Amino acid sequence: MLRIAVLASGGGTDLQSILDACESGQIDGRVVLVISNVAGAGALKRAKDYDVRAAFIDHRGKSRGAHEREMVMELDAAKPDLIVLAGYLRMLTYDFINKYKNKIINIHPALLPKYGGKGMHGLRVHRAVLEFGDSESGCSVHFVTEEVDGGPVIARMKAPVKPGDTPETLQARVLMAEHLLLPMVIQWFAQGKVYTENWKPVDLPMA
Repeated sequence: MLRIAVLASGGGTDLQSILDACESGQIDGRVVLVISNVAGAGALKRAKDYDVRAAFIDHRGKSRGAHEREMVMELDAAKPDLIVLAGYLRMLTYDFINKYKNKIINIHPALLPKYGGKGMHGLRVHRAVLEFGDSESGCSVHFVTEEVDGGPVIARMKAPVKPGDTPETLQARVLMAEHLLLPMVIQWFAQGKVYTENWKPVDLPMA
């Protein structure tokens, strides 16, 4: 059974998709830890509702290294096989990423490498897609490296951009794709199907 840790700063809908997939058997694994840097994050409540260890680790007033050392204590105690960033809005240091090399993945609300990088999250991404007049968007799951949103892409799932879309309506459609793609990729890890050398991104239409 794959042991999964999730880092999230917000409401935790991507976390919920993982919890549901574990409960239904779609993922051969279980969430063993949820960490958030926001005290009132919905992700923490969702974790508690499923009797999953929920840890609030405040980043305020601390160096990035000090904050991550607290996270490492929680993670090493939980012994996860995979760490999933699901709406986690903190940049990670080289030391943290290197400690869990090839064990950290992130989901991003765009078809990387487009619309990635520092500051590109939430509605900013969807606003950029609409401003550039793209006919499609989607989401990507990638390995986390020092380069923000620059790690190798594991898989992408497309979502159409429709006439009259606003950043909010496009966000909702892409979020539906995230909830399909993320559990699918995590199951690939559980099955040992993901490798790090010469991996070619898998491109999927939205189901």
